Amino acid sequence: MAKLDTHGVVSNLLAEYAACIDADELERWPGFFTEQAHYRITTKFNHARELPVGIIDARNRNMLEDRVASLRKANIYEPQRYRHIISAVRLTGEDGDTVRAEASFMVVRTMIDGSQDLFLSGRYLDKIDLSDTRPLFLDKLVILDSDKIDTLLAIPL
Repeated sequence: MAKLDTHGVVSNLLAEYAACIDADELERWPGFFTEQAHYRITTKFNHARELPVGIIDARNRNMLEDRVASLRKANIYEPQRYRHIISAVRLTGEDGDTVRAEASFMVVRTMIDGSQDLFLSGRYLDKIDLSDTRPLFLDKLVILDSDKIDTLLAIPL
């Protein structure tokens, strides 16, 4: 795949990923990952010190599906919606059918009463499998700029 095509494919994957979450179509969210994908949310502090502790640490698609099921059936949290704003994507490496990419993000959170705030910001470090007809995340590391999260992190980032 040519570099320009790869950049467009990766940019579209991130746009579709964010649109899925923002539309509250969370049942589709695990489908953006390979069967053995790793999804982890951590902080800039922990990442810089190579600390393995994650706020969320899912090691395969089944764990992601369980997370969605618990959000829908078990977790109790105030209804809210996200709106992702993602920067331009930067390709940081390529090895055969696998590409590494980085993008910054901000998430605006809208609560049930209509109030909005900049909920979180950070960056995605992604490893993406391009070997099939549809690109999928092999590894998605979400690094938050702040160590402080003011409420339950319920919805995926």
